[in-house]
Amino acid sequence: MDPYKFRPSSANNSPYFTANSGAPVWNNNSSLTVGHRGPILLEDYHLVEKLANFDRERIPERVVHARGASAKGFFEVTHDVSHLTCADFLRSPGVQTPVIVRFSTVIHERGSPETIRDPRGFAVKFYTREGNFDLVGNNFPVFFIRDGMKFPDMVHSLKPNPKSHIQENWRIMDFFSHHPESLHMFTFLFDDIGVPADYRHMEGSGVNTYTLVNKAGKAYYVKFHWKPTCGVKSLLEDEAVKIGGANHSHATQDLCDSIAAGNYPEWKLFIQTIDPADEDKFDFDPLDVTKTWPEDILPLQPVGRLVLNKNIDNFFAENEQLAFCPAIVVPGVHYSDDKLLQTRIFSYSDTQRHRLGPNYLQLPVNAPKCSHHNNHYDGFMNFMHRDEEVDYFPSRYDPVRHAERYPIPSNILNGRCEKQIIPKENNFKQPGERYRSMDPARQERFICRVVDALSDPRVTHEIRSIWVSYWSQADKSLGMKVASRLNVRPTM
Repeated sequence: MDPYKFRPSSANNSPYFTANSGAPVWNNNSSLTVGHRGPILLEDYHLVEKLANFDRERIPERVVHARGASAKGFFEVTHDVSHLTCADFLRSPGVQTPVIVRFSTVIHERGSPETIRDPRGFAVKFYTREGNFDLVGNNFPVFFIRDGMKFPDMVHSLKPNPKSHIQENWRIMDFFSHHPESLHMFTFLFDDIGVPADYRHMEGSGVNTYTLVNKAGKAYYVKFHWKPTCGVKSLLEDEAVKIGGANHSHATQDLCDSIAAGNYPEWKLFIQTIDPADEDKFDFDPLDVTKTWPEDILPLQPVGRLVLNKNIDNFFAENEQLAFCPAIVVPGVHYSDDKLLQTRIFSYSDTQRHRLGPNYLQLPVNAPKCSHHNNHYDGFMNFMHRDEEVDYFPSRYDPVRHAERYPIPSNILNGRCEKQIIPKENNFKQPGERYRSMDPARQERFICRVVDALSDPRVTHEIRSIWVSYWSQADKSLGMKVASRLNVRPTM
């Protein structure tokens, strides 16, 4: 073979998975971590390469969350949480911080209708006195997968077929049949709340586990929850078809019209916290994003309120160019070893650099509103005025110094570098509990959506049987009902 005439082609597929370089990949399911949980190591070249390629798949539309709407307002602290965090914007009740919020659908294109059954993005950018804090989440408190290694595959399965550009259930059911941890997310997606009535009547969740750190350096795992003061409302199938047929931008229009009329959308922020010393007391891993934290054991603690009282001035400047990244935190808020969060720290900023350029944080909507200084300059679309002669650190000609030290979690890392699934998967308990919490009519609608997805003609008997097994392990009666309607023999 002449290497200079060789053309890459799917006709030359390897029987095993490889990196772009052709090197064999022996584990395409788990990222390389210290111990079985983390943190993730930057030396996992296959993970970084996989995410970097995925981040650049769409130009210039967002790979996910392409369809969205934004609004501006403020966040006000209503309860003292200074014993949990030294974050300046949470320092005391009454403190207000400017924000911009973007709501979105996840999978479909920028012009897609807002009545599609799809998770919704709920991203908040706080313009604090200590820099920006991006709290990037969804309307559901859990996620499909727990390891970011699977994120590109997950999105590919949910996106339209690359050959026909049609979203097809057989692809979705096939991929997730390999990932039983996704069951919990499907109990939300296939539930009535799978199609929010609009953005105002929608809950939000940070999804990932972060860490709060107080002035003494004490760390607490934390989950963030947004609760709309006007309640939660959703659309059933016939309502969604009717509204979507009349106005494919109904949620964007509702948000805009409500703010213009002075009917300002408002959410209450609550948190749940866990002392890391207690994390082994649960029958699940608290850092697993496919799990919720039981509120009867870990109650919601009120923090503040979010009010959106101003529409954006320009859709492109303040919605399309608006960029979020879970890595953008402030002193007092830090990451955890949550595997999905660890990969999002890299992937989101990498995506924005590809979509908007390396200087995307200089765009007015993304730039911090406090004073700031660094030696990052030049590159595409750099419009920062600079007259410094010293562009290095430290220098005796430049008075810039290190900031005052602030506490960060001081975890002791000990473990082998390995690619493994977490030990406490417990994939079926919480999905079963959530199904049993529904009233009978709601259960029936849920079952119909599950059966409809599995009734795609290209879903094989093997895949249907696997799903029946999963739902049976979550709830025996649910599995039997799904099996009966699909004419599949239950395995339990």
